[in-house]
Amino acid sequence: MTSKVAVVQMEASTDKDTNLRRILKYVRQAAQDGARMCVFPEFMMFYTSHKQSAANLASEAESITGPFVASICQSAKENDIHVVGTFYETAPVKERVYDTAFMADNSGKVTSVYRKTHLYDALGFSESGKLVSGDFIASPVPSVVGMAGMLICYDLRFPEVSRALADAGSQIIIAPSAWVSGPKKLEHWVTMNRARAMENGCYILAPAHTGHIYCGHSLAINPFGDILFEMGTDEGISYTDIDVSLVDSTREKLPLLQNRRLDIYPGLHGITR
Repeated sequence: MTSKVAVVQMEASTDKDTNLRRILKYVRQAAQDGARMCVFPEFMMFYTSHKQSAANLASEAESITGPFVASICQSAKENDIHVVGTFYETAPVKERVYDTAFMADNSGKVTSVYRKTHLYDALGFSESGKLVSGDFIASPVPSVVGMAGMLICYDLRFPEVSRALADAGSQIIIAPSAWVSGPKKLEHWVTMNRARAMENGCYILAPAHTGHIYCGHSLAINPFGDILFEMGTDEGISYTDIDVSLVDSTREKLPLLQNRRLDIYPGLHGITR
C-alpha cells in the first residue's frame, strides 16, 4: 500500500508570522492534493542572517508548546495530515537556541521531537555561536507512511545518525535541511542523501530551504538510491508515493544491516598491523 507525501521547499522570510501563514497554506494544499504527510525544511520558522545577534534570535525562540508549533498541530488535525516541521526552540543555555524538528500526527499531537546534534561549525560557519546541540537521537515513531525517524541537515554528513535510526526501525528518514550553497555543495547534498538511503535501505525525504544562502534542490530518494524527484531552486511543493514494502524487499535483496561485522568494528580490533 502506498502513501502520498508532500515535500515543501520554501524561502522563509525574517518574519515568523508571515512564514507561519504560508506554512499553514502549504499544509492545506498538501491535504487537498491527497497527501497523508507534509514535510518542511530547516529554519522554516524564520531566516536568521549573520547580522542577527544570538540574543535576538533567542528572544524569538519558543517552546514546543508555544503558538508556532501549536498552530501547525491544529492545522494537522483540521486537515487530517501528518506534518514534520522545524523551529527555533528555547534552550536552557543563555543566548542559545535548539534547532528542533518535530512531528505532528493527524490528531494534532506532537509524536516526536529531535534537536539537531551536529552543529554546522565548518567551511567558515559557526552555528554554535547561536545554537546549542541536542544530546540524543529521537527514536523512530509510527506514522501514516511507516516508521519515521528524523535528522537535520549537517547530520547527513555523519552516517552514524542514519544508521542508528535504521537500526531502531526507521523505514523513512526525514531530513529537514538548509544546505548552504558553495563549491561542490550541491554535489555533496545529492550524494549524501542517496548514500544514506542506499546504505540503510530506506526512504529519504529531504525538504530544503531555498533562497538566501541556501541551495534548495529538495529530494526524495527510494531505498535503492533512486531519485524520485529533485526540485530546483524555486519555492514550491512536490509529491511522491511511499511504499514501505519496498524497504523490506530492498533489505532482503541487499541485506547490509545483517551483513555487518559488528564483532570486528568496535574499537577497530580487527585491524592487522
